[in-house]
This record gives sequence, structure tokens and C-alpha cells, in this order.
Amino acid sequence: MQYRKLRKFLLFMLLVSFFPHLEAQNARRVPMNLYLIVDDSAALQVSKNEAIGWVRENLLDQALMDGDRISIWAASDSSQMIYSETFSAATRQQVLDRLQAMPMTSRSADFAGAMRDLSARTAQSPGGMTVIMLITGSAGGLAPALSGPQQELFRWFRSERYERWQVLVVNPDISQRIRQAADSFMNLQ
Repeated sequence: MQYRKLRKFLLFMLLVSFFPHLEAQNARRVPMNLYLIVDDSAALQVSKNEAIGWVRENLLDQALMDGDRISIWAASDSSQMIYSETFSAATRQQVLDRLQAMPMTSRSADFAGAMRDLSARTAQSPGGMTVIMLITGSAGGLAPALSGPQQELFRWFRSERYERWQVLVVNPDISQRIRQAADSFMNLQ
């Protein structure tokens, strides 16, 4: 009899603790500052539509929410910011139009220049979560950025490789959060 009561109680506790998490998948309340650096060289030309489709599906349709900030850099022979706006349903098409309008004809991609510009801007950016994404058609174009003064940003990154292009996702705030989590863990012991 008591075993049955205990079993019912445990099942009830499991359900009570599990069901609130079903609705929590899109519960982000902290605004995101997304910095998208896109290879504007001929290396990405062949995969341009596939890369823009990935941005639409993974960023515009899923990750970004109203009120987030999105800035786009064209990494060509020299880098330049081509778009910066607060994201909303109304600006979604503007982002796609800017990406589609990129000629992708330059000889090289200046990711290092974009990262320098971005470093200066992120120091002055409003609070929230900062995410940097680099889309490239050639891993060789990333070499100057990976070995330059911004290499510390690449300490914690994730890479998704596709047939002819790749995405690097960098979270510059994560090293501080990892240190804080490690300190908290060590202080518990």
C-alpha cells in the first residue's frame, strides 16, 4: 500500500516538474546582439543561395526575436557594415534583401578587418547576449582573423560545415560565464 502511494507521489512529482519545461523552449528574455559577418568574395558565390537559406531558416525564423539587434558585415577586399537594425517581422525581408544584394565578387574576404570593427562596436553595445557568426566559402579567408589580435574571441566557437561553405558561431561573452560557473562549482565543494 505504501509502495503504491510512494509510486503515485513520485509520478506526480515527475509530471509536475516536467510539464512546465515543455513550454520553455522559446522563453529567452535577454535580447540578442547578432553580428553576422558574411564572406563577400567569389568563394561563396556558388553557395550563396544555400547560405542565405540557412540564415533565413536558422536565424530569422528561429533564433531571432522582436527586439533583438542584427548587424551584417560584408567581408570583401575591405570589410564594411552593410546593415544594422532592430529585428522585427517587418525587417526580416530587409535582411534577406541585403544578403541577396551582396555581389560576392571580391578576390578575398577581410574577416580580420570586420572583427576589428566589431570589437570596437561590441565594447559600446547595449547589454544582452552577444553572438558573432561568420559565414565563409573558404576556410583560408579566416586565417588572418584566427591569428590576429581577435584570436581570443575564437577560443570558444562552434563550426558547422556544409559541402562548399561553413558557419562559425562565436560567443565572446562565454569565457567569463565559464569562469563564473567554474568558480561557483569550486565554491560548492
